[in-house]
Amino acid sequence: MTRRRWIADTWDEATASLAGGQAAHLIRVLRAQPGMEFDIVAGGRVFHGVIAGISGDEVRFNLIAEVIADPALPVTLLLSIFKFDRMEWAIEKSAELGAERIAPVIARRSEKHLAQSAATRTERWRRLALEASKQSRRSDVLQIDDPLPLRSALRLEDQALRLVLAEQERSTTLHHALSEALAAAGDDVPAIRIAIGPEGGWTAEEEGYFDAENWKPVSLGPRILRVETAAIAAMAVAAALLE
Repeated sequence: MTRRRWIADTWDEATASLAGGQAAHLIRVLRAQPGMEFDIVAGGRVFHGVIAGISGDEVRFNLIAEVIADPALPVTLLLSIFKFDRMEWAIEKSAELGAERIAPVIARRSEKHLAQSAATRTERWRRLALEASKQSRRSDVLQIDDPLPLRSALRLEDQALRLVLAEQERSTTLHHALSEALAAAGDDVPAIRIAIGPEGGWTAEEEGYFDAENWKPVSLGPRILRVETAAIAAMAVAAALLE
């Protein structure tokens, strides 16, 4: 029988604890008792854990043995901020598909009121990422960066393979670019950053920023996709090649 998985709030070599909402759900809804067994994610590793004690809103576990688990895929999605309900869906599905990180970016065509409110939504996005990571039985949590202006975000991780989805690109697909890069890298899988534009696409000025920072334009095909569809399609292509 598959054990339910929890992501520890604190841990050491032999023990781990849940606190806050996770612990409250385990205590009040699942009626946690000492001796109950669960999988516990601690420090990017998964352990078979047994409840050792419950006090207040904290559940303490003894970590019995490490469980084999796959790490996140080395993929960061630079996701232009867009309508929050659809962005939350994209975050959830990116967690399920194994993305390592999402970097929300403020693009020229990001709606002004959304861009201004993005910083206040980051903690909610992180909670959604945590829940989706637990649900999909990951051994880690999808990381959500603080929102940044596009130009600042493009300069980070200059050693990564950097690909930008571009409507005008027709000759090079994301699948082809990733396949070539992975074949050339051999066993040394590179960090991968994929930029996904806002509704309306990148401006000419922003395309110039990508060129200046050596981002390679790629395509998902001839059809125009919504932002959330493009994000999930791009992550699915990457996952198919990396797993």
